[in-house]
Amino acid sequence: MVDGPYRTIDVSIGFRHTLPMQAAHDFQDECNAINALLADLSPADFNRETAFKGWTIGEIIEHLHLFNIAADDALKGDDAFAAFCTKILPDMAKGHRPLQRAWFGETPASDTYAAWREFYPEMTRRFSAADPDARTKWFGPDMSVRSCIIARQMEHWAHAQAIYDALGVERVNADRLKNVAHIGVTTYSWSFKVNSVAPPKPKPYVRLIAPSGGVWEWNEPQDDNRIDGPAEDFCQVVTQCRNIGDADIALKATGDTAEHWMRIAQCFAGPPETPPAVGTRTKTKVAP
Repeated sequence: MVDGPYRTIDVSIGFRHTLPMQAAHDFQDECNAINALLADLSPADFNRETAFKGWTIGEIIEHLHLFNIAADDALKGDDAFAAFCTKILPDMAKGHRPLQRAWFGETPASDTYAAWREFYPEMTRRFSAADPDARTKWFGPDMSVRSCIIARQMEHWAHAQAIYDALGVERVNADRLKNVAHIGVTTYSWSFKVNSVAPPKPKPYVRLIAPSGGVWEWNEPQDDNRIDGPAEDFCQVVTQCRNIGDADIALKATGDTAEHWMRIAQCFAGPPETPPAVGTRTKTKVAP
């Protein structure tokens, strides 16, 4: 998973919720789950290192909070987002850790967690009241308000996996995960293009089992070009939290195109990222 949303792919085309801006409430529910995971941590626990590029739990929360602020400013309007960019651009080229140090300074990670916890419900209210099809600025092409908040949910879900793993906690997903799966499916062509490969056609059929046990499907059914398995596992692979070859991934790719896609899948924008090596992103074993 890339360590920063310099650009975001607009996934709103062909994707509509049955409720206006249900995506905003899905984002809040995702944050609520993370908050429940972190609520009992001590200040020292936020210094615990994760398997995501050696980032600590605190650094992950800093990253999520900083780009929540960015998305919220983008929603407020072009001037607010331009002001945010003016603040961070001098440090952005140095990488995310230096950028976060410049923004948060010596603020304890536990205090940043408290700020994140207070901010995301307010952000949810603003997004849920907004026109989902309105356009917002971002680091690259504009995108819809709906895509902006879905991207925030995706990034929270993906980065939080490293925290669950570091704490040795088994994650329990809900059907709001369909937003993340949808991004994974709709970025099929992007995964190839970012690796300088022409996207093969046709696109694989994707049939996933939802956390609730239902079936989610994308693209035309094909027996020889398809992805089958749990939605959680598909989302783990396309966000590069796991490798398709990991023992805990029960995802079946049938056909050369489907297999190739799962080896390079990248549902986030930015430069090409190499998926984690097999066995390097796993849950910490907790002694009984």
